[in-house]
Amino acid sequence: MLLYRFYLTELSYRSFLRYIKTHFFLSGYLGIFDENKSAIIGSGAMDVLLGLALAFAVPLAVMTVRSFRILREYERAVMFTLGRFTGVRGPGLILMVPVIQQMVRIDLRTIVLDVPSQDVISRDNVSVKVSAVVYFQVVDPARAVIQVEDFHSATSQLAQTTLRSCLGKHQLDEMLAERDKLNSDIQGLLAANTQSWGIEVSLVEIKQVDIDPSMVRAIAQQAEAERARRAKVISAEGEQQAAAKLVEAARELAQEPGAMQLRYLTTLGDIAGERTSTIVFPVPIDIAKTLLGVSHAGLRAGGTGGDAGPTDVVQPLGRK
Repeated sequence: MLLYRFYLTELSYRSFLRYIKTHFFLSGYLGIFDENKSAIIGSGAMDVLLGLALAFAVPLAVMTVRSFRILREYERAVMFTLGRFTGVRGPGLILMVPVIQQMVRIDLRTIVLDVPSQDVISRDNVSVKVSAVVYFQVVDPARAVIQVEDFHSATSQLAQTTLRSCLGKHQLDEMLAERDKLNSDIQGLLAANTQSWGIEVSLVEIKQVDIDPSMVRAIAQQAEAERARRAKVISAEGEQQAAAKLVEAARELAQEPGAMQLRYLTTLGDIAGERTSTIVFPVPIDIAKTLLGVSHAGLRAGGTGGDAGPTDVVQPLGRK
């Protein structure tokens, strides 16, 4: 407080002596502060001594204060002594020698890096704009300071180039449908390149894929055609399965002739229950074959007796 008031009021050395004499009552002990008595030491020499003391005391106090550093729990200090790396310190209170030692403060918390939108040409020659976000943290403060000039800027530039090169190897459909796989691929490439910098990439996420409006319409038409194709395939598969079941049912009914008659009666019961005026009565094919066989036999018998039969009346066209 004394030095502060001295510099604030810009007192001269002699005024400073009077200030000490007034506040510390040294006039009875040191004759040098009494202007009316003979001084033991000359005033000029005393001024020089006080000036030298102040010249050494002030920088020493400043250096002492600056030699103490406090690091938080998530911070580390990379120490350099005369330009050479001497270790990593922290957290807590650390002591360093000013001028001789320098400190670089490193944050160990996870850093969220926003990758700006990148123009990407996919494998099927579609131009898209893709943006992403990268989560990384420093795991080795020494290498993060020594191996790379600015690890934050270096990671940002590497993430942009990796995003363009990785997505350029895939088609547009893969970008839209397989984001998890693409995120893993980009994370693996970034982690392999940043490991030597003492940086660990924990997560990469593709945020948005912007497509040209004309391509959006083309993709919608393609999706509609794909849905129509799937509907036809599903319908055909249903017909195939139904046919297979009908064949299996026919084989089961063919083993017992009476089973078909029961099926006919069941069908008639279903039709009669619908209160319709039209009833369709199915005739078994076996009965029809029997009746046709009897009719053919009667016709042949009538033809042998000399009577004109149907075969004599009906003649094929073109015959006389």
